[in-house]
Amino acid sequence: MRKSLSFKPSGPPNWRALQGFSTFLARRVGSGDEWVIGVGVRHQMEVREPGNGFKRLKAFLDEQNDWAFGHIAYGSGAEVEPGLVLRSDVNGWAAMQFFVPQFVIQWSPDMGEVHAFDGEVQKALALISELNTPSDPAPEAGSMDWQRPEQAVYNERAAELMAWIQRGDIYEVNFCQRRTASAPGFDPFAAFGVMDHKLHATHAAFYRSGDHFALCQSPERFLLISGRTVTGEPMKGTRPRHADPATDKALAMELAKDGKERSENIMAVDVLRHDLSRVAASGTVRVEELCTVKSLPAVHQMTSTVTAELRAGLHPVDAICSCFPPASMTGAPKRRAMELIEEAERNPRDLYSGTLGFFTPTGDADLNVVIRTVLFNRSTGVASLTTGSALTAQCGLEQEWEECELKARSVLDALGHAG
Repeated sequence: MRKSLSFKPSGPPNWRALQGFSTFLARRVGSGDEWVIGVGVRHQMEVREPGNGFKRLKAFLDEQNDWAFGHIAYGSGAEVEPGLVLRSDVNGWAAMQFFVPQFVIQWSPDMGEVHAFDGEVQKALALISELNTPSDPAPEAGSMDWQRPEQAVYNERAAELMAWIQRGDIYEVNFCQRRTASAPGFDPFAAFGVMDHKLHATHAAFYRSGDHFALCQSPERFLLISGRTVTGEPMKGTRPRHADPATDKALAMELAKDGKERSENIMAVDVLRHDLSRVAASGTVRVEELCTVKSLPAVHQMTSTVTAELRAGLHPVDAICSCFPPASMTGAPKRRAMELIEEAERNPRDLYSGTLGFFTPTGDADLNVVIRTVLFNRSTGVASLTTGSALTAQCGLEQEWEECELKARSVLDALGHAG
């Protein structure tokens, strides 16, 4: 049984306090400095290759009946669509991994709570003390020399996907490009602090699994499960922010009225509605919000909200399995889009396009979409950053290339690195 102790946060968490732990996951759960943080490992389940991950996750959650934090990588989508083959991760991320932490910390500006087992209360209080120590406001993260994707290669592969759209095999497909950098001196703890200070994304996450780090500034939620209610928030459509208020407002209005961007968003909504219908009680799938423009620190984003009530007898993991990978990161129809993504993209997506999140002891869950994320392997010193956009019959390849670049620049500018 965990004991719960209250404390008063003095500001944002000092992420340097986590460097002595080989496993942790911090997830922002609101627009402010509200975090849920799992630190250390008491129990863990890991699936290296897709196969029976969702089944094992259900069993793990039911057996532990506790908080569980972790990830589902994009490749686990092969479990959802029978016969679909996705390339294995070459960078060391497990297909699925969840852990019951030593310490669970709920952190908000006004009040915090730490949940720890008997015998570890003093260790928990020491950790809180370190997290509460003010950090360097502008630490150095280390330099990174990013290798930019080639636009000619992008255009060639995007044109091949457009040909499939013209044929009618698909209506929309999310096509992504990866940057890599050799960064042996990169400091992920300093870097995440810098990124989060500048981007402050609503579904940000800081994750470590051994030598693997994910520095995630995601503005997109995959699924929120509260009781029997499942909520998804697909995001499609992007514009840059501008320092001039009038220009900034005009960019937001332009996005709201853009027919192409709206069609992309609505197609993602339709995919999510279909995915949820497989696990929802009859008549409960509803579109609560359609094509709403939300202004974030670096970009304007178009977001919709879909809800459903989970059918009696089904597990929350059944909803996750039915909807995975996130609709906004695949296409329509979903399976065919994923097959073509596999042919067109040069690299496996690894954790990108997957999800980071947690389950509570009552079975509720909050899972993001892993985008705007730097993945770093400390053992090799290699970092990667992947960005994408949706191709439809209405799109222009130059515009889609620029959208990928805009998303990459928002992260790289926050890090202070040229892209």
